[in-house]
Formats: sequence, C-alpha cells, structure tokens
Amino acid sequence: MSSSHRPALGRGLSALIPQTSAGSGSGGGVDVVDIDLITPNPEQPRLHFDAAALKELAESIREHGVLQPVIVTQRPSDLGPMAYQLIAGERRLQAARIAGIEKMPVVIREAAGNEFLELALVENLQREDLNPIEEATAFKRLSDEFSMTQEQIAKRVGRSRTAVANVVRLLSLATDIRASIASGQISAGHARALLAIENETERLDAWRKIVSEGMSVRDAEDIARALRILSTQEHTSGPRVATMPQPRDAHVRDLESKLRVALGTRVALTKSKQGGRIVIRFHSDEELEGLIARLTS
Repeated sequence: MSSSHRPALGRGLSALIPQTSAGSGSGGGVDVVDIDLITPNPEQPRLHFDAAALKELAESIREHGVLQPVIVTQRPSDLGPMAYQLIAGERRLQAARIAGIEKMPVVIREAAGNEFLELALVENLQREDLNPIEEATAFKRLSDEFSMTQEQIAKRVGRSRTAVANVVRLLSLATDIRASIASGQISAGHARALLAIENETERLDAWRKIVSEGMSVRDAEDIARALRILSTQEHTSGPRVATMPQPRDAHVRDLESKLRVALGTRVALTKSKQGGRIVIRFHSDEELEGLIARLTS
C-alpha cells in the first residue's frame, strides 16, 4: 500500500504544535520519524493492553492520524544512526503499527541510565496511562530503585502524598484481587473498600461476592463497614463463659466466613450427624429487616 493512504499526522497536531526536522533532538517541538526506527521501552510500566481498545485506537488513527506524539530518547542501534527508544506512548505506538502508519510524531528527551527508567515511569504516571496496579508498581519502583519518598513521588506526578500511599497499598491485596483490578473487573474504589477488611479470608469472600453480583462501590463499602462493626463488637464483648472446647472443622469455618460476609453479621454454624443449625445474630430491628431483605431477595 502506498504511503499516500497512510496518514502520518492528524491536522490537529500539526496545527497546534510546531514541527522540527527529524533527529534534531532539540526538545522544543515535535519531530516526525520513521516508525520502524522506534524500539520498545524495555522498562515499560504498562503491562496490560486491551486488544479491543487497541483495535479501536488503530481505527481512529487510520481516520484522523496520530494526534499525540510519543516520548522517545535517541539510542545507538543497528537500525541506523537516528534510532529511538520509546519512553512513553506504547499503546499509541502499537496502534499506529496496526493502522499501518509509516511516520510517527515524537518528542525527544535526553535520558541515560537510571534516569531513563525514572523518566519512563514518571511520564506514564503523569499521563495517567496506567491502571491502578501498574501505577502502584511504578510508585514502588520509584521508591525502591530511586529511594524517593512518597512526598517526592507525589510532587513529581502531581498527586497528593495520601493518594500515592493509597495506590501503593493496593499491592498488599491478594494476587487474584490485584489481577481483578488490573483487568478492570473491579475499580480502585472497590479495592479501597476491600482494604478496609482486615481478615484475609473475609476479604477474599467479599471480593468474590462483589464480582459475582456486580456490586457497586457503595455496596462494597457497606460490606466492609458491616464487617468492621462486627469485628469491633467481638473485641469489646468481654470474656465468654468457658465451655468444653469442640474441634472446629475448617470447612465449617469457611462456610461461616462466607455467610458472615454475605449477611454482614455474626453467624454460627454447627453440624452433627442428624444435621445442624445456623444461628444468625442481629442487634436491632433495623438489622433484622436488613437480614430479611438479604435472605429473601
């Protein structure tokens, strides 16, 4: 296919940003370079690329051209004297290649060694190109590999220190929950509600319920709040009358935990050869009405 059918730039970009000659490296404008001279970023912070979204972006690029330049740095390469390594814009670069674009708008930055990694992380974070888990991983790398404090990271990416701290906390969640966030199955708001649940088993049960029932963030917060109140009640209820200890089956404890998450109150399950019983606790008429609503819905 001839290059005349492959738009290199959208008219909006060329009209808004002054162009410079390719390879000038001045950093004062946008260069237009052969897309085959751009190599991927080996430190790419973004790990998840949605295939359908890439296809949609490629269709848009075929129609309108590339409207936003990618960030690159010049690097020695076998591809030629003017080769470039991507810093930020992996999604746009992939979509442009799918669309068959031959020329790519770039902004050239000077970077070397560890500075390249730091710049790649910060550029992606500032442009909000990452999902919450990728953001958390990027923040952690800035902290671990560059000894940056959360305050310093916050200033570099234009966030508050509290926002940075909350994002990093997502890495303490179980692997399945992190994957659920990264894929967009649940939001960062759901994740923050789950972080409020201290018991790991109850947290996983709550996550499964949120996913299976398509719960809103408000619903997730309600579950976390109910479990937190219940946990406080257990810690302040005082000593119990001693009884003959009975062995507790792990399966029974797991079922109790699931019921506790589903109903938001204390549940006791006992089994015997003849069957068993489930005792559901409530502390007010309002709680009773809520339980009836859950059980009959």
